[in-house]
Amino acid sequence: MSDTRAPLLAAHALTLRAGARTLVESLTQRFAAGEIWCVAGANGAGKTTLIGALAGLREPSAGRVEVEGIALAHWPPVRLARRRALMPQDQRDAFGASVLDTVLLNRYPHLSGWGWEGDVDRAAAHAALAMLGLEAFATRDVLSLSGGERQRVALAAALCQGAPLLLLDEPLAHLDLHHQIACLETLSRWVRGEDRAVLFSCHDLNLARRFATHALLLDGRGGFHAGPVREVLTPERASTAFGHPLVLIREGAHEALVPALGPTSSLLHSPVANGGR
Repeated sequence: MSDTRAPLLAAHALTLRAGARTLVESLTQRFAAGEIWCVAGANGAGKTTLIGALAGLREPSAGRVEVEGIALAHWPPVRLARRRALMPQDQRDAFGASVLDTVLLNRYPHLSGWGWEGDVDRAAAHAALAMLGLEAFATRDVLSLSGGERQRVALAAALCQGAPLLLLDEPLAHLDLHHQIACLETLSRWVRGEDRAVLFSCHDLNLARRFATHALLLDGRGGFHAGPVREVLTPERASTAFGHPLVLIREGAHEALVPALGPTSSLLHSPVANGGR
């Protein structure tokens, strides 16, 4: 029996522009529960702009975005925050605070009355820290953390929010390979068996091919490819999007996209090489 429920997230004829440039032209796509989507593309292709529009922080040039079948404009902000969590690309801490208190900030949509956190909120924060191996960091000041540690705390905060839809802009930035894989494994477990979905931007195509179920590849000129990850992140399509030839190598059951040997001048002429976000 087919699932007739509305998807967690859907774009309908979505068009995004930055000045005179068209970043995304008429994107219609469903993002369903159980799926992990990677948004890929060269610098300036529009990944951050797209995630901002899907989160409701940027007005599209045309089209609309729906969360659970309801247009973003019709969601009260607090109710939307219970269903959609956003991890932005830039994390700035102007003031010192403990890691636990920083993660607890994302429980705001669930608070009532005077806005004090309760046992349920603190349990959610500790659970989110544990998912990312950050239990020992709970009392640390966020200003004392490295960039990679702060990035993992930001992901823990997004998980702590308790929303079934996560929109993550470059969640792997500043992380070493070990922690990149650990974070993606955590997200895979988080999605599995629940009505949850993740959409994240990422520059590492091989990690995307390994952990994502689907990919949305932007070419920076309004075009895109969307679908199962290994059908989208092919050598041909990735080479065109990134402005440099890539080849797929295989070793037993393992595959990897790597740059082809040869001159790199084609990258300098990429239409998005000097574009904005």
